[in-house]
Amino acid sequence: MPRNNLIFGAVILFGANLVNRLLGFVYQYLIMHYIGSEAYGLFYMVFPVYMTALVLTTAGIPLAVSKMVAERVSIGRYAEARRVFRTAFLTLFISGLLVTITLYLNRSLIVHSFFADERVGIVFQICIPSIFIVSVASAFRGYFQGLQNMIPSAVSQVCEQIFRIGIGFSLSVYLLKKGIEWAAAGLAAGMLCGEIVGLLVILIQYLVQRKHLPYGNQNGGQSKPVMPELISLSLPVTGSRLMATGLSSLDTVIIPKQLQLAGYSARNATSLFGEFSGTALTLLSFPSVFTFALATSLVPAISEAMVRNDVRAARNKSIDAVRYTIMLGLPCVIALYFFAEPLTHLFKSDHVSAVLKVLALGGLFAYIQQTTTGILQGLGKTFLPLAHSVITAVFRIPLLFYLTGIPKFGLAGTALTYVFGFAMMAFLNLYAINKHIGLQADLKYMILQPVLAGLGMTAVLKSILWLVPGQTTLLPSLTVLLAAIVIYFGILISQGGISIKEIKKTWRALRFWPKNK
Repeated sequence: MPRNNLIFGAVILFGANLVNRLLGFVYQYLIMHYIGSEAYGLFYMVFPVYMTALVLTTAGIPLAVSKMVAERVSIGRYAEARRVFRTAFLTLFISGLLVTITLYLNRSLIVHSFFADERVGIVFQICIPSIFIVSVASAFRGYFQGLQNMIPSAVSQVCEQIFRIGIGFSLSVYLLKKGIEWAAAGLAAGMLCGEIVGLLVILIQYLVQRKHLPYGNQNGGQSKPVMPELISLSLPVTGSRLMATGLSSLDTVIIPKQLQLAGYSARNATSLFGEFSGTALTLLSFPSVFTFALATSLVPAISEAMVRNDVRAARNKSIDAVRYTIMLGLPCVIALYFFAEPLTHLFKSDHVSAVLKVLALGGLFAYIQQTTTGILQGLGKTFLPLAHSVITAVFRIPLLFYLTGIPKFGLAGTALTYVFGFAMMAFLNLYAINKHIGLQADLKYMILQPVLAGLGMTAVLKSILWLVPGQTTLLPSLTVLLAAIVIYFGILISQGGISIKEIKKTWRALRFWPKNK
């Protein structure tokens, strides 16, 4: 029976990410209703520095491990695959420990130098140990993903989220009486506890499953040194992620300051930034539960095809991935646009409903950007997403300064800048993929049919909302949305955009466990 590791792995991660995002929505709702956007804004301000430290610690190694393990297992070099994991684990353990100790000893200096609001000091101090924990856990995740076994990562992520929410919310509510900064510290403590649980869960699964992979090499030959290859693959990924976290760091500085320039007080600017990052961006990123899963699965799947010099298989996987992204992303951005008001109202963030509508216009590009980055990394072109990020940043940063500071734009100007960045990055990635392996896609199948189905969905939504205006509460909105999505996929199936053969292939991939090669 044929197996499709890409579909199987993507669906497993999609299921875990979906559960995590739904839990995250519940968490966000509780935070906004019982703790407030100011506390979330303080908590979120720590993230750029925290993520920068984490990127420097992991240095793109987990993704490199995923690719290298997949390549070696595909040609029967199981002992080499284990050696890759052991080298990566030791590297991440040492780097994580050194960075964690360094940050802790210099925490006061970092808070004074990098944060505009010194109330984040206690939050940052609690987040520091998470760097070591995440670094160690990422070695296990990269190893399992290289084996195209996504279940350990999925289980650990769900357990991590459950503990994060339970502990984080309970502590935040309890500490809120001591002040906003202590409520934010409760959120940080919840994150730390969740990371500890996630590490323990994936470690247990590793200890149980490590004997299942055959020992020795089926193929002879000289073993290649691990560390040079690990470094060459991981450094460009590190650069890309440093660029992303650097831009995020700039955003946390630029947006509140430019909002003040646009006429808001410092406190209102912090609160609006909390609503923008905690509600608008959270809602926009919800559909990426699929594209993140797809991008993660693409790296080992395409690496496996390329190590066998099967360019056709790599091309087909890439085309399918982009098509799935468009097909599933389009109804999501339409839904975000039409139901921006009830969705933001749910999180007590009515100020950003118009901003979410603007972001929705670029949502599809954001999802394509994520998928195509996974394709390029699977092809071994890990330096290209970094180059594309640099090119995009050259235009994006001045635009963010200018548009956010205009009083009539404000956060809407911020959203327009994000849309521009998503679109530019997506097109640069697509161009690079086409240049290296050639997409050679049927544009009718990939673009025209989903767009026609999307127009049908839009017409249905407009008609229902015109006949029954005032759908601002969640339950009626969900009912209308469900009907529109049924129409979307009905049109897609009737046009042949989704075939019975494709549905059967997906079903086979889900019924049978993909064997390690």
